[in-house]
Amino acid sequence: MNYTYIVKCSDNTLYTGWTNNLKQRILAHNQGRGAKYTRSRTPVSLVYYEEFPDRQAAMRREYEIKQLSRSEKEKLIASKQAADAL
Repeated sequence: MNYTYIVKCSDNTLYTGWTNNLKQRILAHNQGRGAKYTRSRTPVSLVYYEEFPDRQAAMRREYEIKQLSRSEKEKLIASKQAADAL
């Protein structure tokens, strides 16, 4: 399984990425071994993710999310959290 995800950094910024091992990737971000952007912004917390059958789909979705504004990303996160609460 492949994932597109959004993490919230310690400075309240959002970072979007993709991976094939979500738990390991979040751990790597928090250990300073993740993306250069997150290294100085730890700890990060997972706030959103989607699953995909192949990496191309996950990478495509990552690109789509990165094109969204901050407020659009926050709406996406809120919609997922509302759905999870049901």
